[in-house]
Amino acid sequence: MSSRTNASTTATAHAALALSVFAACLGAPALAHAGTSGSVSLTSDYIFRGVSQTNQEPALQGGIEYAADSGFYVGAWGSNVSWLSDTVVVGDDISSSLELDVSAGYRGKAGEIFAYDVGALYYWYPGDYPGGFNSPNTAEFYVGATVTPVETVTLGLKYSHALTDLFGYADSDGSGYLDASVNWTFQPGWTLNLHGGKQWIKNNEAFEYTDWKLGVTKAFDNGFSIAAAYTDTDAEEALYTNAHGNNIAEDAFTLTLTKAF
Repeated sequence: MSSRTNASTTATAHAALALSVFAACLGAPALAHAGTSGSVSLTSDYIFRGVSQTNQEPALQGGIEYAADSGFYVGAWGSNVSWLSDTVVVGDDISSSLELDVSAGYRGKAGEIFAYDVGALYYWYPGDYPGGFNSPNTAEFYVGATVTPVETVTLGLKYSHALTDLFGYADSDGSGYLDASVNWTFQPGWTLNLHGGKQWIKNNEAFEYTDWKLGVTKAFDNGFSIAAAYTDTDAEEALYTNAHGNNIAEDAFTLTLTKAF
């Protein structure tokens, strides 16, 4: 059994594999300029689909993406994590402290206000696991769309579908996550981030939950940004309390500093 019930976005969170600035905007699909871009972030807690991946401790994260003029893109992203080793007591043979993600997809536009993003994302957790442990490595297919009715408001909807067992849950391939978001730039450089999500876990219905987020992001001209967010879920506390006694799906306030390049 896995306590990891998505990334998002982180993790979100994720997320499709997006750079940390993109994750701060709640994973809404967006057109990228052709070329290579990336980011490095320091966050007070890696929250992915409402659930802490670092036992409510800080995380260092970074990502890079190449986007072609045609709309196709490939990317990679990484973060420290502890959710796997936190499911057991000290001495058990689970050793995993890293998440590495790779993604590929296509972004496009239809008209002036509609954009779409279709792709695949693989979450890899290198480490040592006991015999018979169900692999946490997960492949997802995703499709998302955004509508920008006015220049300052973007509405997003994204669905992710697990092609493998979802983060170690037994017989859970076919699970899904639905992400709805609103981003409103209410002042130049200031964006209000609203998100609601629903995680379905096939054949593990007791672990399913809804999560939500209220946040604000301040972007600076030098490529830095800072984001503050409040997240919460309705996940069953007993099922999301780890071996350290922490409910990793409870309400949380996080701060994230990002440098884009």
